[in-house]
Amino acid sequence: MPTFKSAALLQQLEATVQNSVTLTQKLQQTDPAKLTAAPTGAWNALQILQHLNSYNQYYLPAMKQALDKAPARGAAEFKAGLLGNYFVKTMLPGSNGAITNAMKAPKDHIPAPQFNDRKAMADFITGQQQLLQIIGRARNADLTRIKVPISISRFLKIRLGDTLRFLVAHQQRHFVQLSNTLADTSFRLQ
Repeated sequence: MPTFKSAALLQQLEATVQNSVTLTQKLQQTDPAKLTAAPTGAWNALQILQHLNSYNQYYLPAMKQALDKAPARGAAEFKAGLLGNYFVKTMLPGSNGAITNAMKAPKDHIPAPQFNDRKAMADFITGQQQLLQIIGRARNADLTRIKVPISISRFLKIRLGDTLRFLVAHQQRHFVQLSNTLADTSFRLQ
């Protein structure tokens, strides 16, 4: 399993989260019709953000709780776990930036079919700000020893470092999807 310098990993995750905030702020300036348009059988931009919000609603409190219970002592290195690393690899877009493997969302993470609430953007930004706070707290935590239960089975736990990597990779994946959804319009996410 890969090993990471904890500080460098957290810095990289922080930069990716900051970028997703910037992109979402740009989305807030977008014509509402573009945000609710979707290719046949696909989610619109607001549904994608609501899907990400559903993951934030589970993982942000779960990570906070795990950090609250753990002693405040960091570790210089983080070693990915077998299961956590697998989840991260399945979520990451390919090296060319494309989504290479289609996945079906778990039932409790599927947004309503006609979801069109622009509040999803503000909620996502709020969630990202909370995620940045958690990343800040993680600088003084052992990313390998602290475990977080996963959303599909609370009996399975993965390492905090893998949980952070998974959540950010999942967001990256869906920002590729969001960009593809908006590709038919003049608006581009960059």
